[in-house]
Amino acid sequence: MANDIKAHITGTIWKIEVAIGDAIDEDDVVVIIESMKMEMPVEATSDGRVVEILVTEGEAVAEGQVLVRIEGD
Repeated sequence: MANDIKAHITGTIWKIEVAIGDAIDEDDVVVIIESMKMEMPVEATSDGRVVEILVTEGEAVAEGQVLVRIEGD
């Protein structure tokens, strides 16, 4: 079952911390968003494996936009 990790704030993708195929744990940082000159980490909401990265570094994103998809182990 796929699980979407979404942006919790509008901003710009500053850094992507994962790659497709990576195993991640709940609360691991997957993406860092820059907003209002602050870096905001976006954390995994469950354990799983990264199956899709839907953004690129430097891309503007909106609150609620899907950033990364993971599948549970």
